[in-house]
Amino acid sequence: MNEQDILQELLGLLEANGVQIRTEPLGGSGGGLCTIKGQHFFFVDSQASAAESAVLCAEAVWKLVDIDTIYIKPQVRQFIEENTDRNSRENADKNKK
Repeated sequence: MNEQDILQELLGLLEANGVQIRTEPLGGSGGGLCTIKGQHFFFVDSQASAAESAVLCAEAVWKLVDIDTIYIKPQVRQFIEENTDRNSRENADKNKK
């Protein structure tokens, strides 16, 4: 599975969780997650590589999706785990309590 395939899987996870996906030319930065008036948006930079966008998308999935409760293809799950800070979710969960 290449980076483009992984990116598409990650975008599908975000969409399935109510995130609006927008593809825009953003200068090659890769895009990212934002919230506007309570709605989550993920911007994919059409000028960035699939690898850059996939890493940013993995971070967004990590923040918004409880990946422990859903099936994710093993290659995609591995990509998420390798490209995110596992402690960030633990710290976020602690702060919610």
